[in-house]
Amino acid sequence: MKNYIWILSFILVSGFVFGITLKDEDPNKDKLLLEIISYVLDRGHYDPKEINDDFSENVFMNYLENLDGQRRFFLNADIRSFETYRYKVDDELKNAQINFFNLTYNKLVERMKQVEEFYKELLERPFDFNKKEEINLDYENASYAKSIPELKMIWRKRFKLNALETFTTKKEEEIQKKEQDETYEILSDEKLEEISRGDILENMTYFFENYNDLGRKDWFSIYINSIVVQFDPHTYYLAPRDKDNFDMSISGKFEGIGARLNKRNQQIKVVEIISGGPVWRDNLLEIGDAILKVRQADEEEAIDISGMVIDDAVKLIKGPKGTQVFLTIKRVEGNIEEVAITRDVVELEETYAKSTLIKDDSGDYGLIELPKFYINFDNYNERNAATDVKKELEQLKRKNVKGIILDLRNNGGGSLKTVVDMTGYFIDEGPVVQVKSTGGRKEVLNDEDPSVVWDGPLVILVNEFSASASEIIAAALQDYKRAIILGSKQTFGKGTVQNIVDLNRMITGGTYGDLGAIKITTDKFYRINGKSTQLEGVKSDVVFPDRYAYVEMGEKDQDNPLAWDRITPAPYKPYNTLTNYEYTLERSKKRLEANPILQLIDEQALWVKKQQDDFSYFLDYESYKSERDSKREYAKRFKKLSEYNAPFEFEWLPEAGSNVAPNEDIIEKRERAVKSLKKDVYISEAVEILKDLTTSIQVDRTVAQKLKE
Repeated sequence: MKNYIWILSFILVSGFVFGITLKDEDPNKDKLLLEIISYVLDRGHYDPKEINDDFSENVFMNYLENLDGQRRFFLNADIRSFETYRYKVDDELKNAQINFFNLTYNKLVERMKQVEEFYKELLERPFDFNKKEEINLDYENASYAKSIPELKMIWRKRFKLNALETFTTKKEEEIQKKEQDETYEILSDEKLEEISRGDILENMTYFFENYNDLGRKDWFSIYINSIVVQFDPHTYYLAPRDKDNFDMSISGKFEGIGARLNKRNQQIKVVEIISGGPVWRDNLLEIGDAILKVRQADEEEAIDISGMVIDDAVKLIKGPKGTQVFLTIKRVEGNIEEVAITRDVVELEETYAKSTLIKDDSGDYGLIELPKFYINFDNYNERNAATDVKKELEQLKRKNVKGIILDLRNNGGGSLKTVVDMTGYFIDEGPVVQVKSTGGRKEVLNDEDPSVVWDGPLVILVNEFSASASEIIAAALQDYKRAIILGSKQTFGKGTVQNIVDLNRMITGGTYGDLGAIKITTDKFYRINGKSTQLEGVKSDVVFPDRYAYVEMGEKDQDNPLAWDRITPAPYKPYNTLTNYEYTLERSKKRLEANPILQLIDEQALWVKKQQDDFSYFLDYESYKSERDSKREYAKRFKKLSEYNAPFEFEWLPEAGSNVAPNEDIIEKRERAVKSLKKDVYISEAVEILKDLTTSIQVDRTVAQKLKE
């Protein structure tokens, strides 16, 4: 985009402003980082904020909530000591000072150590599950403890709730074992309570192990994001490792060994083998294997990673395609050996577009599931969402499908370029989305390719989690009357565009360490009819609510969202390819009104809302179990939703965008996914809509032919 080029140009120029040499450990690096981020936000953000006392207060509240939102560490006296900075954060920002951060960070470390010292003591004594107590977990309205003894009491109650949950579950399991085997000797309540406390102790050890791995820079990242999020919910500071994770998630691939790792009990362990990766392909590691040391191909000495922060360990293990890394492994059975692994590109299969054939008596229909609009920013010719969807469309056309469903539920967006290209597959040419950039510049992004990949009936599935790029294609095809939108009342409502600004490009000369990047809102996009999707989202043509219908989760429910507005419409002309459009909508609405499943889903949504608003829990066994049993009994009424089975057959198709044949693991995943499609009432209604559209087209074409004759 033109705006991104402008952003880069101002970065390159401003590099001379911050020409300075700093090392990663230098305490002045934090101040420099604040100064650079303030500079970028002021000049690059779509709607820069005035840094004043109101801004300061918002940062103050948000930061403390991010540090200790559950009131687990700070005391009331600590919060009072922080109050002096409530209206001074703006002044500190202007002067690149971090006194407020230093004060809170030092106090947090102190309080965390105190909790780490006393939590074992709280778990030494058995909990009395006969004692009538209650706990309220409404953290937002909870007060901070006035003293360490009161803080201990808060921790004890939370431990007791966790133990009671585990105790109740284990007690039920013991009863089931006895019913299955009369000779089984049920564990006593005392033993079950002891086991439950032991589980908490193990989890708390793991909890503090991870907390202690966090360095000052990690907490400073939290402070920075408490500042930048005041501009809008999607402006975010990406620390170096977060930038790597973002790139991997948006591209759907990374270079490494193909294993997910976790740290527990001071050991880095394999928790998942990624299908298709080097480890999976050569059967080199197993889940549960511990990685003790890492050696690079050009080094003689291996580095012990047992006490290392997991992010640092991962950096040593990952590397470019074709290079070797040697891992000293402690197998699950105890053997220790060194394993040589040749790194490769690892693709996250669950990210990519995939299609399924839906077989019905009236004919076959196609389903394309797209989890996100992925792209390789370094090379657009690499695998991306647009080219993959095009291949899936062509594959479905070869199957002679009568209509296609594009499933964008839970798709949080991604690359703007891919969504513009993808929209073009369904229209000949014309505007797709309008973009208003920093400084007021406006641009219309067009599909300039007159070819159409699919001109038949089209249904787009959305829900409350369909956002950003998902909303662009849904809005454009709705405005063109090229597709029927089926799903929640409205989509998420994210009508803004972000660009990644590499903060390292702001520095010239010297070794200063990786500063990370900032994801900054630089544009707002608008439908071709001139309306923004910001806050309002895309309203479905056919509303089919789900269990989250009454839960606040859209853009309008976020903090500091940009406002809704509208601009001049772009010149476009609706299509007439979906004949009997209004008739089909009316048929669908009548079907849903008479559908008992829809009424049950609405009742479930109200139930979910009620449960989310209930923060109170009993801490004695009888009351806790009675309430849980009552909820379970009520929830049985929703079992019918899981008993639904579609009257169609589903056949998954190989990924058209992949050059590799599916392995056994992928085949198993796809077969499980197909089974879940049979229970998806939204897919079923989408097929019924396609059947109505197809029938209408056939009727109209017959009439048209007779008129010609």
